[in-house]
Amino acid sequence: MKLLVISDGHGAVDKLTAISSVAKKVDLVLFAGDFAAFNQPETGMPFLKRLRSLHKNVYSVLGNCDHPSFIEKLETNDMNMQSSAVHFEDFILLGSGGASKFTGTTPNERTDEELVSDLMLQYKEKREGNIIIVTHNPPHGVKTDKVAPLVHVGSKLIRQFIEEKQPILAISGHIHEAFAVDSIGQTLLLNPGALCDGRFAIAEIIKENGKYKATATLKTI
Repeated sequence: MKLLVISDGHGAVDKLTAISSVAKKVDLVLFAGDFAAFNQPETGMPFLKRLRSLHKNVYSVLGNCDHPSFIEKLETNDMNMQSSAVHFEDFILLGSGGASKFTGTTPNERTDEELVSDLMLQYKEKREGNIIIVTHNPPHGVKTDKVAPLVHVGSKLIRQFIEEKQPILAISGHIHEAFAVDSIGQTLLLNPGALCDGRFAIAEIIKENGKYKATATLKTI
């Protein structure tokens, strides 16, 4: 299975248009949040509409720049993977929206307990299967949450969830400069970078010796 993985669009509809041909060659599109630009909530809906048009299979969570009520738009457009588990082929998609509390200047900042609660509730609901998670906020202490060489700002509880449940693939965004591929145990971690900066990723999941394994490649427009 091939996936187009994007995050942090921040209203950049033109960047979605630029990758529309890429979207036609994948099985699934996953977006890790931030439809809207900072302090420009009106940019969220045009971005969502263009994202929805890219592919028949698109799922998403909210970012910290998206108001919590925007989840209703995801529901209306059959894109929501944040409040309930989604089955796709042999996989279960779990999601967590928003980001850690920091400046208080964005509308969807949450505690660590709130961030991981989305995943825990969905896991209890649909724990049997091969798991893929999408969280706007990255896990702590890895390449995908670094804002400086020795500064990690990710969620410790999301990391704990990954360590315990070992999903096949854990996608995150939020930290624009931390576009990277890493791992925690058998879980591949992927921050595709910010689409508004022209970054995205292609992930592929294959079956080897009866088990699924994920790989990913970072891309630029």
